[in-house]
Amino acid sequence: MSATENRPRPQPYALVGGVSMRDLLASCAAAEAVSTPPRMPDPDTVRAAAERPKAA
Repeated sequence: MSATENRPRPQPYALVGGVSMRDLLASCAAAEAVSTPPRMPDPDTVRAAAERPKAA
């Protein structure tokens, strides 16, 4: 074998593993926001809105 046959081939792109911490935290926050059901309204707020006079 000649010296040119033994050389490793260069890769056309860099192999990068992993995800940035910023992207990871953003995806976790988005997943939590989507999977958390909406809160029930506060009973005092609902009662105050019901007692408020309607606009004519």
